[in-house]
Amino acid sequence: MLSRDFAVGGGGLMFLGIDLGTSELKLLLLSQAHQVVATVRMPLTVSRPYPMWSEQTPADWWQALVAAMDRLAQSHPKALAEVRGIGLSGQMHGAVLLDEHDAVLRPAILWNDGRSAAQCEALMRDVPELTVLTGNLAMPGFTAPKLQWVREHEPEAFARTVRVLLPKDFLRLMLTGDAVTDLSDAFGTLWLDVARRDSSDRLLQATGLTRAHMPALVEGSAPGGTLRGALARRWGLAEGVVVAGGGGDNAASAVGIGAVEAGQGFVSLGTSGVIFVVSDAFRPNPQSAMHAFCHALPGRWHQMSVMLSAASAVDWVARMTGAADAATLVERAATLSAAQRACAPLFLPYLSGERTPHNNPHAQGVLFGLTHEHDAPAIGWAAL
Repeated sequence: MLSRDFAVGGGGLMFLGIDLGTSELKLLLLSQAHQVVATVRMPLTVSRPYPMWSEQTPADWWQALVAAMDRLAQSHPKALAEVRGIGLSGQMHGAVLLDEHDAVLRPAILWNDGRSAAQCEALMRDVPELTVLTGNLAMPGFTAPKLQWVREHEPEAFARTVRVLLPKDFLRLMLTGDAVTDLSDAFGTLWLDVARRDSSDRLLQATGLTRAHMPALVEGSAPGGTLRGALARRWGLAEGVVVAGGGGDNAASAVGIGAVEAGQGFVSLGTSGVIFVVSDAFRPNPQSAMHAFCHALPGRWHQMSVMLSAASAVDWVARMTGAADAATLVERAATLSAAQRACAPLFLPYLSGERTPHNNPHAQGVLFGLTHEHDAPAIGWAAL
């Protein structure tokens, strides 16, 4: 879907944002005056071939990006020609395994995949200092236990793995030819020492990997490669456009809304639900299943709590009740009286397990208190 144009006067430099979400890939063309010129959205689907699995095919990400850029090049060629920098953000924790030729070895295992619970328990047992180094509990959502699962269950694919990239950084590799990641995204892998803002050989060793398997590390505000010449010519961009280090989705969102100083934060309700607070030092609290990561800016960290199902739970209810989409379900729920809302059933949204505060990949969703009087709007209200 291509947005309508927004009024932009005076021309000038442009910047392009690329965000690889779970449900869609988004492009944002922004003027130097912070005016939105255009947006493009391309839908993505998640594969769940087995219980607790959640995967996507990296080739689909690239196909979506190429299609979105082609569309933007057709509709806004003059604006694209003025782009001087590309920002890159995306879903965190996913595992993209590449061989010696940078060919993808298997579907990417996503952040909301719960298959590696046993590997998490083993990592916590085998590396007692894990929470001290990473500031986090080992959870199936993180990247390291995913690789340990592949090591144990798909040894041939693991043996052929030469490089492990996070989702947005697979797109960077395709865009620039460089294997680079930013610190905010990298610290969601459980392979890095968060206080030192560097890789941990001890943690890599625990999953049979070394620094050679990892992309180069840069701060989010630093250059993370330049756009390939062939792609620049295809889309009408100037030669040598820099792709920034970028950030994991929530760290990038924080920068975008100005949450960059200690004590600032936000609540985000996307596929997952997030509470995000900026700190000026590494302040872990793993006992509460809270995350402590690097921010996308130098000298900043953040604390983050994540529920795995937020807006995705509303989408699920919409599908289950036959609503055209989530917006339709919300409209129906809004018609309920105060008394009807008070009598709505209780919904526990653990459709993909849970992370904070329970850290339980086996947690399951519940609709409790259903009666003959309840209908689709009541269930929608329960989810909201």
